[in-house]
Amino acid sequence: MPSITLGDVVLGWRLDPAAALVAVAGSVAYGRGVRDLARRGHRWPRLRTTAFAVAVVALAVATQSGIGRYDDQRLTIHMVQHLLLGMVVPFALVCSAPLTLALQTGRSGTRRLVRKALHHPVARLVTNPIATWVLFGGGIVAIYLTPLLDLSARNGLVHLAVHVHLVTTGSLFLAGLVGADPSPRPLPHGARLLSALTAVPFHAFLGLAMLSADAPLAPRAYPSLPDQRTAAGLLWGMGELFTLAVAAVVVRRWYVTDQRAAARFDRQDDARRLAAATEPE
Repeated sequence: MPSITLGDVVLGWRLDPAAALVAVAGSVAYGRGVRDLARRGHRWPRLRTTAFAVAVVALAVATQSGIGRYDDQRLTIHMVQHLLLGMVVPFALVCSAPLTLALQTGRSGTRRLVRKALHHPVARLVTNPIATWVLFGGGIVAIYLTPLLDLSARNGLVHLAVHVHLVTTGSLFLAGLVGADPSPRPLPHGARLLSALTAVPFHAFLGLAMLSADAPLAPRAYPSLPDQRTAAGLLWGMGELFTLAVAAVVVRRWYVTDQRAAARFDRQDDARRLAAATEPE
């Protein structure tokens, strides 16, 4: 195995044209939407803009830095890349509410296209909680416990397809849980929390399978068993932290929603009492 230092990973940046194009185009479109909204006198929440910036930075680090350069030489580095693309990027992206921004600032054709897409039968199918759960968790298991892991390290197109799969399925799964955009299948908060917690077994099962394996899962691409075990521990630990973070956001939004509902009920009750008190006898 070639020697790779932390300095190589931190400083070994190189251009990945496809990912760079996506990052630049997305940043330009999002920034233009925020600017147009400001011109109309409306303020876009800073937290959403910050979330989008985090998604772009995480995408750049995963694909342009030494992580993207050496991911086919160390499974640990490969795992860091997949955690960024499958968890950090989707989580930040859905929290940035890009569809809501498009609906508020896009042209009539853009708004009509977004609404049509949200109500399309395919959108309802791919946002089904069971479907997103299977695609998100099952996809991770399939990548690491099938020959796809070895193939993706040696074939650029397969590698790119795996990256697209991670970002897409992660976004679909998290959009129904913590996303701020309108959803074709809105879930009650209790169901969101349950869905978040059901992701735990995927990380635990896969981490345990990789830790207990007597031989490398992809011997041609990643022949080091200690490297595989380090990657497994990273997946298991970060998967648990990721689940806790998602669950915390769901619980907080559940609490805020209940507080707003209670305040609205109190205002309506006060209005009814005031009307009753002022009504002539």
